[in-house]
Amino acid sequence: MRKLSLYPFVWRIPLMVWQGLFFVGPLLLMVAMSFWLVQNYRMQPDFNFTNWERMLTRGYFWDAYWVTLWRASLTAVLASLIAFPASYGLAFHLSATARRWAIFCLIVPFFTSYLVRIYAWQVLLAESGPLNALFGNAGFGPFTMLNSGFGALVGYLTLVLPLVVILQTFSLSSIDRNLIEAAWNLGASPRETLLRVIVPAAKVGLIIGAVFAFILSFGDFVAPFYLGGSKPPTLSILIIDTTKSGQQWPRAAVVAIMMIVTLFVVAFAAVGAAYRKRK
Repeated sequence: MRKLSLYPFVWRIPLMVWQGLFFVGPLLLMVAMSFWLVQNYRMQPDFNFTNWERMLTRGYFWDAYWVTLWRASLTAVLASLIAFPASYGLAFHLSATARRWAIFCLIVPFFTSYLVRIYAWQVLLAESGPLNALFGNAGFGPFTMLNSGFGALVGYLTLVLPLVVILQTFSLSSIDRNLIEAAWNLGASPRETLLRVIVPAAKVGLIIGAVFAFILSFGDFVAPFYLGGSKPPTLSILIIDTTKSGQQWPRAAVVAIMMIVTLFVVAFAAVGAAYRKRK
């Protein structure tokens, strides 16, 4: 009979304690809070479905939900498409040393606060900003880019694009070059090699990069607030507005739980698709 060893479990205890204190505990508190009531601007512990009924039956909640879902999905698709040529070039047309320096340059933007970068885009996208000045010199514009969906999308891409390029580069650079050479020897065209060999071999990294882009943009507050003008509001903005309206933290908890559930569904579906074997 095999003797049960406690040694592996001992090393897992710090991780379990960390996750319990800073993830599971707050999550359970938020779920419990969603059933509480606010009376005279004070939360009262209760078990009542009023907050859930109030939020899930209101059109403004679902409007914000679909806007957030659409923008996050669009950001994930655009970030993946824009990043792929750059990642392909880094993975197949640069030496290992040059690739390391390129990845370092992609990490550099994270040294600067995301909020500072968004403020920089405010200047660039303003109606009297340098971009509209260039368009004006060319005989176009001015265009309304700030306080719009386009402005929010620019902010989302600013947040996620470097990370997507890095993840795709790691995935593409790990592909066995013998597979590509075999495809060429069998008469495959560059397009067929890309679609039938390279993309399937890098499928996991490509999907994971898109998932990260979706998750980060789905929960982002800065871009839709400072570049999108909060109109239409996203779920993150709805949480802020709800807490300011009569200290309705329980209703804001309902919105947050719906966001977390959506992210879990998308993440598990994407991971399942990434590791599903082709027939």
